[in-house]
Amino acid sequence: MAALLLRHVGRHCLRAQLSPRLCVRNAVPLGTTAKEEMERFWNKNLGSNRPLSPHITIYRWSLPMAMSICHRGTGIALSAGVCLFGLSALVLPGNFESHLELVKSLGLGPALTHTAKFALAFPLAYHTWNGVRHLMWDLGKGLKTPQLYQSGVVVLALTVLSALGLAAL
Repeated sequence: MAALLLRHVGRHCLRAQLSPRLCVRNAVPLGTTAKEEMERFWNKNLGSNRPLSPHITIYRWSLPMAMSICHRGTGIALSAGVCLFGLSALVLPGNFESHLELVKSLGLGPALTHTAKFALAFPLAYHTWNGVRHLMWDLGKGLKTPQLYQSGVVVLALTVLSALGLAAL
């Protein structure tokens, strides 16, 4: 909160080309706590009867918006999965081959096995292909609205094909 106020005061002083002495009146008074400043902020805003900021539910969801959220979610899920896999390798007895033999001995059937492999491969493939898409954006390519949707569809198609290919291995 204080950083935002300082930034505002600095910009106001630079824009008005005033001396710093004249801009001090906008600064936060010394000796106030963050809690007091937040109470003052909310009392001022609630007393003015201004509308609150709109919540995300009023926005119409678009493909780039949903894919951005999913990219973050798959990144978190993949990080958590790698951490859990590493911890389980340290804690559980046996080695990877013995765990693989245990899964094979369950006799789950090819349909369930391929579905599980697809479910594991899908986030990895999605995060990888969408990461390539983000790298292209960093290069300044594909930033127009139609291109955003086209690249989104391409990422989804490549994701499904890649996940199917990995699940078939």
